[in-house]
Amino acid sequence: MAHYFVGDVQGCNSELQLLLQKVDFNPSKDELWAVGDLIARGTESLATLRFFQSLNDSAKVVLGNHDLHLLALHGKLKRVSRKDHLEELLNAPDIDNLVNWIRQQPLVRTLPEHNIIMTHAGVPPQWDIATLEHEAKQVSLALQQDDYLTELIAKMFTDEAEQWSPTLTGINRLRYCMNALTRMRYLHLDGSLDFKCKSAPNEPHSVELCPWFEFPSKTSPQYTLVFGHWAALMGQTNNSHILALDTGCCWGEHLTLWHLEKNEKITQQRLI
Repeated sequence: MAHYFVGDVQGCNSELQLLLQKVDFNPSKDELWAVGDLIARGTESLATLRFFQSLNDSAKVVLGNHDLHLLALHGKLKRVSRKDHLEELLNAPDIDNLVNWIRQQPLVRTLPEHNIIMTHAGVPPQWDIATLEHEAKQVSLALQQDDYLTELIAKMFTDEAEQWSPTLTGINRLRYCMNALTRMRYLHLDGSLDFKCKSAPNEPHSVELCPWFEFPSKTSPQYTLVFGHWAALMGQTNNSHILALDTGCCWGEHLTLWHLEKNEKITQQRLI
């Protein structure tokens, strides 16, 4: 059995299929772990979702911010943007089924025998693994409720800096978890989330900001943290236990697959 971890597919299904051919991926014996943002930006979001759903237990997916955004679009809470290329998906006859499948996916997955944690954007350095799993589970439970649109999705995003506190309750606690695990890049020096800066750490940015993975962490280095979301990093974190897999395929760069057992990265350049 091989474990393959793939960066943000973002609707680049043709590139994904070529990548899997390179490693002779076999869903009857291998697992494909995906860091989220399966859809949007690329033109094949429908095919991408159908493929991952077809893998059944061979697919291990976590939700990204674009996947959550699809729930808002499907629920008529947001307007569709042409740059997301989601019209085909939203008009598909099986859209309700695909949305329900997305709602069953978690925000975090772990591979205990290899000390691996996978999320879309990272892990707040203030959290140990027990806190991470507990908070993510509460979001998953809320996503599976009948009123998930009005009680969770409609209130999930904010552009104001958010600070973790164990005293948070209700939607504020759920929203922090969703934002941290699907949108985090930089933190303010007090540890609160920043949602504005997207540049790489080696590019000019405020001295009041620090990449989340450079803060002292309660989960690393004993765990390897696998994430996507931050294409500007192009896989560079300068930490062997912090594995960034979003390499900007939808922006004209390439899709990255990490073969755990061989500790090898395989790439596929964007086709068009």
